[in-house]
Amino acid sequence: MIPAEIIALTAIWSFLVGSIPFGYLIGRFVYRTDIRQHGSGNIGAMNALRTIGKGGAVAVLLLDAAKGVIPVLFHPPAIASVAAAGAVLGHCFSPWLGWKGGKGVATAFGAIFALSWPAGLTLVALWLFGALAVTRYSSVGSMLAGIAAPFALFFYTRSLPEATFGAFVACLILWRHRENIARLRAGTEGPIRLFRRAER
Repeated sequence: MIPAEIIALTAIWSFLVGSIPFGYLIGRFVYRTDIRQHGSGNIGAMNALRTIGKGGAVAVLLLDAAKGVIPVLFHPPAIASVAAAGAVLGHCFSPWLGWKGGKGVATAFGAIFALSWPAGLTLVALWLFGALAVTRYSSVGSMLAGIAAPFALFFYTRSLPEATFGAFVACLILWRHRENIARLRAGTEGPIRLFRRAER
């Protein structure tokens, strides 16, 4: 049994790593733009793409994913799922941004890759299918991959803690996309436009 103190410290440290708002920092200090004031107001990679362009979006995507990878790799398998959940929560509810943040997709994907790279590849494929091949909506790909997360993790790991983390990710991603769901129903959701200039 792992002591409760270790579990708590793992969750706190991982939360703090996840809470680093790279989307805001890159936009503010590299592009002199607060991406929260543009597009969807989100600090994630898709709003970075709309606001500061492809280069900034790739940097935000990789750094947000790294926030999920690093806490998992720094902890033994027995508590890796706790670290993963802490990182995703930190990204979604950053204390540095008034307990606001992103939708958790890139950080969750990073954590899932660290837990099981085959599961990670499966979810990326589902995101590409939902977001690019079928609908052109990033939110659809994110929700599709999120829903599949517990099944993919359990299929590849046969581990209940990892599958539980996947279920947590599924619920969190769906909840964080509730506004997107409303826009999809209203027909006002913005599609992915890879070749549009940044809105600055």
